[in-house]
Amino acid sequence: MSPEPPPVDPIDPIDPRNELSEFLRTRRARLQPEDVGLPYFGSRRRVPGLRREELAQLAGVSAAYYTRLEQGNARNVSAAVLEAIADALRLNRAEREHLDHLAKPARRRGRPVPSRPQRVRPQLQHLLDAMDCVPAYVLGRRCDILAWNRMACALLGDFAALPPEQRNMAWLVFMDPASHELYDDWEGKARDVVAGLRMDAGRTPDDPRLAALIGELSVKSPEFRQWWAAHDVRGTGPCAKELHHPVVGRLSLAFESLVLPADPDQMLVTYAAEPGSPSAEALRLLASWTEVPPPLPKVPEHGVN
Repeated sequence: MSPEPPPVDPIDPIDPRNELSEFLRTRRARLQPEDVGLPYFGSRRRVPGLRREELAQLAGVSAAYYTRLEQGNARNVSAAVLEAIADALRLNRAEREHLDHLAKPARRRGRPVPSRPQRVRPQLQHLLDAMDCVPAYVLGRRCDILAWNRMACALLGDFAALPPEQRNMAWLVFMDPASHELYDDWEGKARDVVAGLRMDAGRTPDDPRLAALIGELSVKSPEFRQWWAAHDVRGTGPCAKELHHPVVGRLSLAFESLVLPADPDQMLVTYAAEPGSPSAEALRLLASWTEVPPPLPKVPEHGVN
């Protein structure tokens, strides 16, 4: 388990009003009139997707009110209105949750207040250590890697050898060149990470560490900058991951991410192989190889673009 990273310099918090404006605008741009049953007259449209007036008509609110909302100027928006707008935009569950966070932000403070350090319960660390053949780790806010077991290090890299500020899944995916070799679908993994950070930005817009991380990745990674601007969000759930390990080769693993009931800001992440499969044998090889994680390519001191 890692200690809390050192303090960061003060940085402007994420502006929920701008986040709300851009999120609604990008969701409107995905829809065409014919997608939602509106007549399309073939006229030249100045912007992609639905117009504000069309979205307001679908949601049953005035165009003026929706415009104020999209500009971040509507106050005390009701749950019924948000639900109607979410229905009109055909938002999924994660997008609806994100919209609710953006439209009803917590009371703003005069300046950003550092969040409390996250700690992993000793019992949870004991559970991780007992998972002999299952790579597992705990993610906290802003994709911080809070705890891990030996198999996670063997599969993904030695987290303990990294400086605390680099024990972060977003930082590793975008700044460590080894991640491009490890994940067969690196873009899919990277987009999932960006979508997770977007959800965090909606929940905790005044987190200075999150703002600093987003700022660093935006400057150093053009891919992050492009996908961050899309304002996509996704929920957690099971999926399959294809990895190419530098020692045991290709692995097909089931990826599970489970939000912890005792602390919703922490998530248990596991990789598991189908019993009897070549991937299961590869994990057993990693487990029996050595108690010291295998050497992986060293993370550059300043990362890469």
